Amino acid sequence: MSFEVNHAILNGKTTLGIELGSTRIKAVLIGEDQSPIASGSHVWENSYTNQIWTYSLEDIWKGLQDSYQKMAAEVKQRYGVPLQTIGAIGLSGMMHGYMVFNKDGEQLVPFRTWRNNITEQASKVLTELFHYPIPQRWSIAHLYQAVLNQEAHIAQIDFQTTLAGYVHWKLTGQKVLGVGEASGVFPIDLTTKTYNAKMIQQFNELIAVQNLPWKLEDVLPQVLVAGESACALTEEGAKLLDVSGELKPGIPLCPPEGDAGTGMVATNSVAQRTGNVSAGTSVFAMVVLEKELSQVYSEIDLVTTPTGNLVAMAHANNCSSDLNAWVGLFDEFAKVMGLDSDLNQLYSTLYNLALQGDPDCGGLLAYGYLSGEHITHFEEGRPLFLRSPGSKFNLANFIRVHLFTALGALKIGMDILLKQEAVKLEEILGHGGFFKTEGVGQSVMAAALNVPVSVMETAGEGGAWGIALLASYMINKEENETLENYLSRKVFSEKMGKTMSPQPKDVEGFEAFMKRYKHGLAIEKAAVEYFQ
Repeated sequence: MSFEVNHAILNGKTTLGIELGSTRIKAVLIGEDQSPIASGSHVWENSYTNQIWTYSLEDIWKGLQDSYQKMAAEVKQRYGVPLQTIGAIGLSGMMHGYMVFNKDGEQLVPFRTWRNNITEQASKVLTELFHYPIPQRWSIAHLYQAVLNQEAHIAQIDFQTTLAGYVHWKLTGQKVLGVGEASGVFPIDLTTKTYNAKMIQQFNELIAVQNLPWKLEDVLPQVLVAGESACALTEEGAKLLDVSGELKPGIPLCPPEGDAGTGMVATNSVAQRTGNVSAGTSVFAMVVLEKELSQVYSEIDLVTTPTGNLVAMAHANNCSSDLNAWVGLFDEFAKVMGLDSDLNQLYSTLYNLALQGDPDCGGLLAYGYLSGEHITHFEEGRPLFLRSPGSKFNLANFIRVHLFTALGALKIGMDILLKQEAVKLEEILGHGGFFKTEGVGQSVMAAALNVPVSVMETAGEGGAWGIALLASYMINKEENETLENYLSRKVFSEKMGKTMSPQPKDVEGFEAFMKRYKHGLAIEKAAVEYFQ
């Protein structure tokens, strides 16, 4: 096996996926059997600067290079050979947000991430204009809000892109996006698999009064679908990625994708009636639709698979951040008490204890709103924990309510799809840190959605593995082979997952919790107003 891997590395039979997530940048190198053979990761965090959630360009490159170096070092350590060539590379990143550059390639304003809920006015205007849901996170909402705010930089815009599109541009010189990523920038025409031409024209007419020196179609990246070539690594790009200088240029890259698309691929959820849920810092569930929804819902995004098929997405900005903070507090307590505290064991212990709590969390209530929440209409958030004198306040219920509330906003969006629109979903596949403790996050998710939830053994590899698979598809697919067939044939034919069905008492408990959750949103609003 080691000889086969060595041969694959030396002869460029590998593919590399790199994903820039909210808290971690991960590089995963996969072999000819599509399984990971080496990986490296870099932990990072956004900063809240001048009331904007952002990451600096310096941090982007520092993290990208660090994750690559660690992966390449693992290759050399495990297999005794340097990583000099790769069959193909794929880049992925957190979707949406706002990155704009002038004609000299200089960034005009700091990167505004998906986490910013600062475009409510633009979101409403564009949703009404297009009769199509334009959430606050979307790149076009950020652009139009900057126009509405009459920000000084808007006349200098030459190029707008996403995080993945930016890195791809710097590595290849090409301004492109995969269609799944592009669908979170601007609405996609499902027939042409590119930006909706009618809506482009409507937008240009909307901003005509500003007399700006550009039209929208001139500043957006070109759209490509999965399987198409997105140019190759330049000499400058190779040095940017691998500071050691060992990596050779000329390696082909697949279209850069967003974390939604790579999540679909990593869970084999690109066919109709399939769905997946990614739960970590944020949480989003995606269902591949058989037909369009009956109406526009502000709570539901419409995006696409990496091949351009329609997907309904319920996206919540907040998931596990506040829960992680509470676990961190228990870890601090253990250390103060002089106890040996292993963080993984602490997570496992507390999460499993939550399964012993009351189905409805004993009357407790919490909101993990570290930032604003689009689905429930909050521009800012304030983490809260509440209880009444009659609540059953114990540790099991305390952890359980924070697991429940991590999915509260998501459930509001998914109820629209599963209850109001009667969307058919046979099962949903979960991935992300929320599912790391076996059986716990899976059980809570099944209760929230009232749908069987499966977690594959490979789900922990996440989006970096997903974008590596898209790179592999580009260079290894058979003629006219669909992505669905490729994944089923070459990737998931023997990979088994564990499925948990919803338990009636837990489903009832979650519904009871949601009544409190919705009723208590007025308290969250008051907290935002009070803690300014």
